[in-house]
Amino acid sequence: MPPQSGDGNQGGPWGDGGRRGPELEELIRQGQDRLRRMMPGGGPRGGMILLIACLVLVALAAWSAVYTVPSDSVAVVQRFGRYLEEVQPGLHSKLPFGIDAVTIVPVRRQLKQEFGFATPGGTNPSQYPRETEKETQMVTGDLNAALVEWVIQYRLSDPLRFLFMVREPEQTLRDVSESVMREVVGDRTVDEVITVGRQDIEVEALAKMQALSNKYELGISIDQVQLKNVNPPGPVQASFNEVNQAQQEKEKLINEAEGDVSRFNAVLAEYLKAPEVTRRRIYLETMQEVLPSLRSKIIVDAQTRQVLPLLHLDPAQGGKP
Repeated sequence: MPPQSGDGNQGGPWGDGGRRGPELEELIRQGQDRLRRMMPGGGPRGGMILLIACLVLVALAAWSAVYTVPSDSVAVVQRFGRYLEEVQPGLHSKLPFGIDAVTIVPVRRQLKQEFGFATPGGTNPSQYPRETEKETQMVTGDLNAALVEWVIQYRLSDPLRFLFMVREPEQTLRDVSESVMREVVGDRTVDEVITVGRQDIEVEALAKMQALSNKYELGISIDQVQLKNVNPPGPVQASFNEVNQAQQEKEKLINEAEGDVSRFNAVLAEYLKAPEVTRRRIYLETMQEVLPSLRSKIIVDAQTRQVLPLLHLDPAQGGKP
């Protein structure tokens, strides 16, 4: 049979004789236009949104890429967690968006930790005591109890060791300090801890704390250990205060007696050089002290034989001169 006009072989993929082909292309074009309008870059409004997003991204990158190191600190830079470099004070840049992480370490600032008390306004998290009573309660070498308060001053001398060698270096330092202080106090009597042995305790505790800090690689240099209040427990504090006062009075009397001996020895040395002159000077100084305290004075010479008429024996005054 001869082919007929409008056969499906001439009409496009749907076999509709070319009638549905243009309609399908129009639908595809409309869908593409609609999709482009929905994209951020499609149309004027979409372009503006894309521009704003780019500007915000650039601003965030610039903000996170610049940092300042204070004059009393250094910065330790890590890239993806790996140590990169140590940066001195000033304005610096780094890779943004958390690629480079910066940690500020105040190496030139003196820090402190307090045990048994707390200074208001401190900014160091490890400065304050954890449990005041437990930290201060110690047993001395003669099995007496004492409440010991002290403070340590230190610097962060090695930033790398401070950040990477120990998980919590300042908390470790606090534990080291408490352990050493208990050891040093436990080697002395309660009288030494409260009175005469304070300086020796400070020196020995400083040396032992620094040795342990170096052993644990804390990156910390201890500058000073200072004892504050050292008191006996509350129930016996009054008795200890009396004993302490008696010891101070004893020291005072000893010092005064030593002063009298020194003064006597000085006078004796001068007396041996010129006995007559020294004897006369002592006599005159003694009269100068004694005479002003007398109410009446009678001065006679060596020729006077009868002193009684010169005395004032008024009965109304009780016969006193």
